[in-house]
Amino acid sequence: MKELFTVGELSKLFSMNIRTLRYYDQAGILKPEKTDSKTGYRYYSTRQFERLNTIKYLRALNMPIEKIAHFFDNKDTETMVDLLRGQQEDICRKIADLQIISQKIDNRLTQIQDAVCSSMNRIEIRRMKKRAVLSLRREISRDTDLEYPIRELERLNELSPAMFLGKVGVSISSADLLLRKFDRFCEIFVFVEDEDRYEGKLDFLKEQDYLTIRFSGTHAKSDDSYNLLLDYMERENLRITGSSVEVTLIDSGLTNNQSEFVTELQIPFAREI
Repeated sequence: MKELFTVGELSKLFSMNIRTLRYYDQAGILKPEKTDSKTGYRYYSTRQFERLNTIKYLRALNMPIEKIAHFFDNKDTETMVDLLRGQQEDICRKIADLQIISQKIDNRLTQIQDAVCSSMNRIEIRRMKKRAVLSLRREISRDTDLEYPIRELERLNELSPAMFLGKVGVSISSADLLLRKFDRFCEIFVFVEDEDRYEGKLDFLKEQDYLTIRFSGTHAKSDDSYNLLLDYMERENLRITGSSVEVTLIDSGLTNNQSEFVTELQIPFAREI
């Protein structure tokens, strides 16, 4: 019975790539048992089949090469049990991380679909639930590139860049809204979802009624829409009760087509008695 096999023969026998076997050789977990001194050919023996089966099994469990090498250096039942339990814990953490990513994708898809289907320049009254935010309170000119304060917000709160897509907002103070002065922001913030990880202190936009409108464009083109909201408030005898919430739902982060840009303005209000 044949007892020695070349790397090519072993790869066919175990349906493996030759490069993988050579990698195992370099990593020290499956070295050829014999090398022909004349030809330089290296051979594996049938005695190594069990070891290779173990490697294939552990690799199928996504076990790192370093941990496999540790097992062979300390080969016993207890080591295998510790190895499998540790891998199981790693997999559980990865599953949890993937579930978070999946929820983030669902959130973004829902938001993008909602923005794509927007009715532009239509004023609506919406009851907004309490919303968690991380904020940077600072006067920012509307002409300022918001990327710098966004990075500062990210740094101060140890945020993941993945948090920012479609979730960054700016505010105009109630005082400036009353003056119809729209060229500066009093705050920049990011909405925080349950799946987000951060280190900063949360602020909250309380549950209340907002007068809202969406328009095609970005912050730089908000004047007309703010004036539409403020005119409506005057006609309906509504009182501004706080800073605006201004969120670009679709911008250059999602598309190069500026005609697809969508921004939403929200002004909190109460009815005058």
